[in-house]
Amino acid sequence: MGKRIRVQRRGRGGSTFRASTHKRIAPAQYLLLSTKDYLETAITGVIEKLVHDPGRGAPLALISFENGKKCYTVVPEGAYEGQQIQMGGKAPVEVGNILPVGRIPEGTMICNIELHPGDGGKIAKGSGAYSTVVAHTPQGAMIKLPSGKTRYLNDYCRATIGVVSGAGRTEKPLLKAGAKFHMMKAKGHKYPRTRGRAMIAAVHPYGSSKKSARKVTTVSRHAPPGQKVGLIAAKGTGQKKRRR
Repeated sequence: MGKRIRVQRRGRGGSTFRASTHKRIAPAQYLLLSTKDYLETAITGVIEKLVHDPGRGAPLALISFENGKKCYTVVPEGAYEGQQIQMGGKAPVEVGNILPVGRIPEGTMICNIELHPGDGGKIAKGSGAYSTVVAHTPQGAMIKLPSGKTRYLNDYCRATIGVVSGAGRTEKPLLKAGAKFHMMKAKGHKYPRTRGRAMIAAVHPYGSSKKSARKVTTVSRHAPPGQKVGLIAAKGTGQKKRRR
């Protein structure tokens, strides 16, 4: 019997596979306010400082609002320390301001978008990411996501005007395996990652150099931990259709 595969060892939660979350600054979330508070008003705040959050590509901004509350959010391009930020339905459509998507004009680029009102922001939070307001309909605001798909969102979902800063970060080469190792460690990802086909049959379902031993790479969602590897519950494994 071979040793437990990586998926099984990670599941135990040992220190080797645990992300260094104690080094992180804070979650990037909007203030938790009632819908009435931010829909018909505009709360003013100031960006106190811009900080780096380990494991995150985009910087964070610490915003202090006039009601005494503070929060961290991702920084759009063009924002700076000392800049005044407004959050609410009455706020002007300017870079850095936070508005409900129902009050944002069509064609505006937005980021850090809430999926449901009050969840703090879930979509387009990576460096260089943004979405676009396509139209306002009775179903809600139609948003074009970074993936190219469109989705309808509740008009009360909040979003930040602008594009997340740090665009082009991935274009710079890492140059050394050590730099890649520390980047993956901050994210809690295991690196380097050995292919299952490069292993022996005793330690991985895809192991063995024998071509006859190759197994199907799609597995059931309900497969046991030692077998649940590869394309899990994949609907289609062929070449992706090109979006037009």
